[in-house]
Amino acid sequence: MRIDLEARPSRSLALDIGAPIVALIAAILLGGLVVWLMGKSPTRAFSVYFIEPLLEGWSLQELAVKACPLVLIAIGLSFCFRANLWNIGAEGQFVIGGLVGGWLAIATHDGAYQSVIGGWWILPAMLVLGTLAGALYAMIPALLRVWLGVSEILTSLMLVYVAELILDYLSRGPLRDPKGFNFPQSVTFDDVAHLPYLAEGDRLHAGVILAVLAVLIAAFIFSRTLFGFEVRLVGDAPRAARFAGFSDRWLTIAVFAISGGLAGLAGICEVAGQIGQLQPTISPGYGFTAIIVAFLGRLSPFGILIAGLVLALTYIGGESAQVALKLPNDMTRAFQGLLLMCVLIADAATRYRIRFRLGALA
Repeated sequence: MRIDLEARPSRSLALDIGAPIVALIAAILLGGLVVWLMGKSPTRAFSVYFIEPLLEGWSLQELAVKACPLVLIAIGLSFCFRANLWNIGAEGQFVIGGLVGGWLAIATHDGAYQSVIGGWWILPAMLVLGTLAGALYAMIPALLRVWLGVSEILTSLMLVYVAELILDYLSRGPLRDPKGFNFPQSVTFDDVAHLPYLAEGDRLHAGVILAVLAVLIAAFIFSRTLFGFEVRLVGDAPRAARFAGFSDRWLTIAVFAISGGLAGLAGICEVAGQIGQLQPTISPGYGFTAIIVAFLGRLSPFGILIAGLVLALTYIGGESAQVALKLPNDMTRAFQGLLLMCVLIADAATRYRIRFRLGALA
């Protein structure tokens, strides 16, 4: 007997909508099984992970703050993935954006610039620098693919480690606070270099607004502009796109610039919002988790917004489970990886039918 995957002649809207929901439920059930095998209550774990963080005002703010970088990065990744290009290095672009934007806060920390022209320009300049740095860093795998045909998967992924090592070196060396008792961290940013807070409690910052704006702008681009149509066409039918006169080389550069720019913006929002200084690690893996967010959201801007909140919930729930259930922190990453596998399987089910055929394998 032979098992074949047969492409569906048309994709059902109900399947497209239901697939990520089924994938999430399957991941929760499998995760519950793992928790049960560890001797813990799956029901209690579900409550700690997914229910209790929604019952407190501070945790709702934390949910929005943690969803902010996930949504920004995933929106950028959706441009690449829709064009059938694979930017796996958003984590590195996130780090570079936070590093370059944070450098400006450190460089202006002595107050000399602020006493002359004021400090109003510092935060906008940090956001611009972080965005540009992320975009330029993403240009490396894009140009290598366009000019030399090098796989963007490998180059973008390897550049993650380069970015992390650069941040580690600078935060322990040239950018380290000389009065910080030798701790590997920079000076704390001035108030003018912090994103303003939107609510009491010093958690919900203005980066959340930028994430929502990114969702709205991406939705408009994909549905109402020629560029959005070009991205979809190149991804779905590259030969038809070439016949229509669209340049896949130019599009590769454009979508990588957008993807890297939004990842860099997420990085500087994290540094200028939640952390407030540079340190050897500024991300718990947002760049990789955002890949799950993008696919769980079906590469749709509004779907990504919902998926970002769901994945942010796993971060908060994982921290609570460490305290309440003594579960390891790696359970969060394991669940996120399990969720990605379920999403990919569900996505394949929407595209193909499984056919069992009798007879020889040849």
